[in-house]
Amino acid sequence: MTTYAEGDAFPDFEMETPDGGTITKSGLAGRKAVIFFYPKDNTPGCTTEAKDFSELKPEFEKAGAVLLGVSKDSAKKHRNFIAKHDLTVDLATDAEVDGLSDRLGVWGEKKNYGRTYMGMIRSTYLLDEQGKILRIWPKVRVKGHAEEVLEAVRTV
Repeated sequence: MTTYAEGDAFPDFEMETPDGGTITKSGLAGRKAVIFFYPKDNTPGCTTEAKDFSELKPEFEKAGAVLLGVSKDSAKKHRNFIAKHDLTVDLATDAEVDGLSDRLGVWGEKKNYGRTYMGMIRSTYLLDEQGKILRIWPKVRVKGHAEEVLEAVRTV
């Protein structure tokens, strides 16, 4: 795993979308991009985060940014998640071994109630139009996060 920092080029990727297509880093070029990593579809914090980003999607678009939510969930689970909560934010599946979340270090060891396991560490990356990392939010707390990211998009 390489450590990525603000100012670095975001790694190339190709991930499956819920409609069976793919999304790539080069497909985001020319626009700012907000890529948020979340643990699991249909869990309370992840649902809140996806709904918050969906609600603010028009504001992100006005500011010239696209949104992409990423988890290890399957495309089918993403389709169900989108339908159940009327989400408008784009989602992608990073299920491959040594995928994007592994390379970024956001798939890692977590602890909860004394139990240790591997999971997605909620994190967000803001990229510029050329795919360079402008800002990183590690270990995100959901409440107010989408608004904070929107403000950063507007000011960079």
